[in-house]
Amino acid sequence: MILPSFWHFGVVLAGLPAVSLAAQTRHAPTTVAVPEAGPQSSRPSTIVVIDAGHGGFDRGGIPGQRVSEKAMNLDVAQRLRAVLQANGYRVVMTRESDVFVPLGRRVAIANSYRNAIFVCIHFNATRRASVNGIETYFYSQESLPLASAIHYYVAGGAPTPNRGVRRHGYYVLRRATIPAVLVECGFLTNPTEAEYAQTASYRQKLAAEIASGIDRRSEVASTSGSLRLAAAGTVPLQPFIDQTRVRDPDLIRSKRSAKKTLKGKSSQRTKNESASDDGGSRTKSKSTHE
Repeated sequence: MILPSFWHFGVVLAGLPAVSLAAQTRHAPTTVAVPEAGPQSSRPSTIVVIDAGHGGFDRGGIPGQRVSEKAMNLDVAQRLRAVLQANGYRVVMTRESDVFVPLGRRVAIANSYRNAIFVCIHFNATRRASVNGIETYFYSQESLPLASAIHYYVAGGAPTPNRGVRRHGYYVLRRATIPAVLVECGFLTNPTEAEYAQTASYRQKLAAEIASGIDRRSEVASTSGSLRLAAAGTVPLQPFIDQTRVRDPDLIRSKRSAKKTLKGKSSQRTKNESASDDGGSRTKSKSTHE
């Protein structure tokens, strides 16, 4: 499966190829170092913790968005669970219905399983309807092979643009002590991708491709020593864009919006639910992302 090759490789550091944001503006690439993480087990994990983003009062997306992100996330997550269980994996869900689960609790669930992996399912949104494509996020070095494999299959199987693998310090990725990725399965604010997402067969396809990436994450090719193409039968380690130092005005606005939402809903929820983390995303008003 060949992906669109519009990403350029940057400088290799600690065995990781990196693409800086500067490369997109035709400046010389910046060297990016990814923090070292603990060693991965040689035996692939058979436990997968799936996090369906948002839920309950937290609809996800942006104000006025027609398609509910929380519903799409949960549907893909449930389909992914079924595929993985059929393949012999043990699956743990952070939520199985339309309920709100605080960020801290989601990460605590994931971190309670040793040698597991953490996969967060989301759909993207932005105020520009023309924006579309698949993105996959990671934070720690040990999470890049998992992000590479999942992105390779999801972006390769989707009829939409490949927006690449990106490193970002989202809360669920930054606080995870196991390999963790966040998959943005397309933009629900794009008419074409929103139409795809509302089709059961397409959501099943997304789940199947994510499962393929999970299955083959141990086959991700190493590029240590030199930049080379992956050998036949392996999955190429993906170049990535580092966004850990990017200051986003949308992120600040989203956090304020999320806090107002939490305050307005506090009278309708229990004290335990009101004591939760909140945050925002790069382009969306999110309370379960940062």
